[in-house]
Amino acid sequence: MIVDHINNWKQYSLGEAWEKVFHFLENLSVDADEKEYPIDWDEIFARVMSYQTKEDTDPQAVLEAHRKYADVQMALVGSERIAVYPTHTLGSKGDYLPERDVEFFEYEIPAGLQLSMHPGTFALLLPQDAHMPGLFTETKGAEVKKVVVKVLLERLTL
Repeated sequence: MIVDHINNWKQYSLGEAWEKVFHFLENLSVDADEKEYPIDWDEIFARVMSYQTKEDTDPQAVLEAHRKYADVQMALVGSERIAVYPTHTLGSKGDYLPERDVEFFEYEIPAGLQLSMHPGTFALLLPQDAHMPGLFTETKGAEVKKVVVKVLLERLTL
């Protein structure tokens, strides 16, 4: 996992795909439409979305991890908290779904690692980083607009 400000992305040498991700993010407007954006075929793509923040105990809160893609998540408007857990400490809710590249996990206790994501702050989440995004920072129900860039793991120089 990497958590930093977008101004510092060049401090990490993760290859050509990393550069493509941040060239996209640096040029993404806060007014961007909520949709999927292809960056490099199906190997790098972004989704812009909005939603209201919630508590970690809310039934709509999802604890997930991915195996094929890494996530680069960044708030565009508003703020959210992402709870992060080591996947090996969690119980699975079911089988890994390869067609969606997702495995869901049981929520039992609040995460020891809580990321406060404000505009310009990004988080690179890897397969070992189960994450529960969309949690409130100051006010439950606050609106957040964010982007998630999916990067095929084999495209990153890790």
